[in-house]
Amino acid sequence: MGRVVFLLGCLLAALPAAAQQNGLEGRIGKARIAVSALRDDVLRVRIGPEGTLPPDESWAALPGPRRASAPVRQTGRWSFETQSLAVRIDPDSGALSVADKSGRSILSGLDGWRKDGMGFRVDLKLGAEAHIFGLGDKMGPLDRRGRLFSLWNTDAFRFQESTDPLYKSIPFFLGLENGKAFGLFLDNSWRSVFDFGASRPDQLSFGADNGPIDYYIFAGPEPKAVLEAYGWLTGTPALPPLWAFGFQQSRYGYENDSVVREVANHLRRDKIPADVIWFDINVLDRNRAFTTDPERFADFPRLVSDLDAMGLKSVVITDLHLAAELGYSPYDSGMAGDHFIKTEDGSLFIGRVWPGPSVFPDFSRAETRKWWGGLYEDLYDGTGVAGFWNDMNEPSLFKVPGKTMPPEVRHRIADPGFAPRIAPHAEMHNVYGQLNSRATYEGLLALQPDRRPFVMTRASFAGGQRYAVTWTGDNSSSWNHLRLSTPQLLSLGLSGFAFAGDDLGGFIGTPSPELLTQWIELGMYNPIARDHSEWRSARQEVWVHGPEQEDLRRRAIEGRYRQMPYIYGLAEEAARTGIPMMRPLFLEFPAPIDGEPLDLLAPNEFMWGEALLVAPSPWPESPEAYKVVLPPGDWYDYASGRKLAEAPTITPAAGILPVYVRAGSIIPSQPLVQSTGETPAGPLTLDIYPGPNCHGSVYADDGTSLAYKRGAYFRQLFTCGPDREGAWHLDLGAPQGSFFPWWHAMRVRFHADQEVIETMVADPVESQRITLTSALSKQ
Repeated sequence: MGRVVFLLGCLLAALPAAAQQNGLEGRIGKARIAVSALRDDVLRVRIGPEGTLPPDESWAALPGPRRASAPVRQTGRWSFETQSLAVRIDPDSGALSVADKSGRSILSGLDGWRKDGMGFRVDLKLGAEAHIFGLGDKMGPLDRRGRLFSLWNTDAFRFQESTDPLYKSIPFFLGLENGKAFGLFLDNSWRSVFDFGASRPDQLSFGADNGPIDYYIFAGPEPKAVLEAYGWLTGTPALPPLWAFGFQQSRYGYENDSVVREVANHLRRDKIPADVIWFDINVLDRNRAFTTDPERFADFPRLVSDLDAMGLKSVVITDLHLAAELGYSPYDSGMAGDHFIKTEDGSLFIGRVWPGPSVFPDFSRAETRKWWGGLYEDLYDGTGVAGFWNDMNEPSLFKVPGKTMPPEVRHRIADPGFAPRIAPHAEMHNVYGQLNSRATYEGLLALQPDRRPFVMTRASFAGGQRYAVTWTGDNSSSWNHLRLSTPQLLSLGLSGFAFAGDDLGGFIGTPSPELLTQWIELGMYNPIARDHSEWRSARQEVWVHGPEQEDLRRRAIEGRYRQMPYIYGLAEEAARTGIPMMRPLFLEFPAPIDGEPLDLLAPNEFMWGEALLVAPSPWPESPEAYKVVLPPGDWYDYASGRKLAEAPTITPAAGILPVYVRAGSIIPSQPLVQSTGETPAGPLTLDIYPGPNCHGSVYADDGTSLAYKRGAYFRQLFTCGPDREGAWHLDLGAPQGSFFPWWHAMRVRFHADQEVIETMVADPVESQRITLTSALSKQ
């Protein structure tokens, strides 16, 4: 069947739209369209080409937000206004146009929507100055303009710069034009396509192979407002335990108990701070999830306990494919509960993966997710494993076309948010990994209701940030993959996954000493910092290339641990607001420079929170010097604390990662520890870098439980500025929350032009004003 263009105005005359309390609904031709205001700055668009709106169901959007309502004022039969927006539908073509009250066009349709086989496409105008960011797990430059992308979760082993699609499908993007932002989220789990001017330079189009036309528009205009609105709709990321932000050591594979103990002892002997050791499939008995090998790991509970005593948590892989063999407990209980995916004829679907012939849970069933979560009891409650890793959950299969399930395989949806029905795998494929991690997260929460679950997932969908952290998959030990890691992680952060990392040093291949060192240094400014490699490559622990490289790597890791109060504050902010820890420059500095977003002028630079600018070389393997691009305002060198007179020029080398501090920042830090479970010995330090709107904060809680949601946290805001006589003072705000932090004293360091002025504060958790100096009236 050829491509059929479906211009609604050509079928029947438009019928008057019915005004709704929060929008409008009506028919254009035989199609029905509904546009509703969920908030003054968030719209939902639903279209039923055959006259019936799609069901109000979603694996991604939360029920409360997607059914929220903001009052509107009708301005015509096919138009209305919110307090912020003007919305109009062309009654002839069905094209939707959205503008703000200043007249800025946020979104302008071309010919409404059109059928494309069993699916659809929506065409929008793409402004000449517009830039596009997002879609989550994508390779290449941060700006997506001029490219076409497919969303279909794929085991992309040996992926490279041009590889598409990858492991995750996040059909959300952010547009930025002349410093003003908008966002769009397509809530459709089928294979989808986004064309950002690749086919026509002035056209943005998106669509899916099948399924509902159901999308959301976020008006901004600030980029942060778009991300906060997306987080409101699909959920903000779950706050992991504090130890998840420490350094993590992993390998496929540590082949037995002795090797793991040697790695742990080496970390502690060389005083390399670390919090986690990961166990890949080598730990499993015949590659079977929820088991341990009885010979190579004869006493796994004792190993976990001994590591925990050293301040090292254990994370264990639990792939979702289960060996199809009687006597294997997860298979037996899954068969008894009818929890596995079926073929079209109702027989059990079996595919080959690591354990051999395997079955696959049908996570679209709430009872199956509950059963899956219960499988963790022995490892979580009995053995003391701290977290779990859901890998291969695209789902990935061996020796079949496309490396996944056939599209006609059946899922039996039985979930409180959905009408019961049979769905083909083609519909469920992109959400399968998300539902796997959801089942794990909810299962761990059911087993220990007041303990924060830690789940790592490879595949996911929009909304999956509510259940798991993620990483970029099987990257390579190459300079190009080091360079590309930054835009990939920034894109994930812009798409909800604020807690993401990559395999430091690269998973495939063996890094040179300089590559591994630079990668670890950069990785200390990633949300998740895990060194991971495959069995066919050489070992790449911190110490493998001798004392000189080890010292550089240790120094970088120590810097992360000293910075932990700042890092944990960023993590809590991300969990509360959806604003990522690792940020593109435009998120803090949206105003264009010479007509372009600042990120296009400074490739690979990024913000670590709002205060720190990380400026690696755009070509890290090159010895050529490069000039750092500083955003507007004054900046300080983080290493020396000195104010910069101009943007510096840097010669790339291991041991040199330029980091700069935004003037007006107050950054907390702590004495060095060997793990986040160790209480720092000494005061909390506040470094003040004077400048406009001088402020900062510190956050703490117990790091493991959910008590922070009940008020058991500590948050203190800081401000700093000169009085009329020119004397600078620091104001410690009133503490918030009921938790009492570890520090009993505070060292304040004020970075003046030519000196650092220090003072100690005896009662740092009390609201008070501290005079710093009267000699800086020119600051």
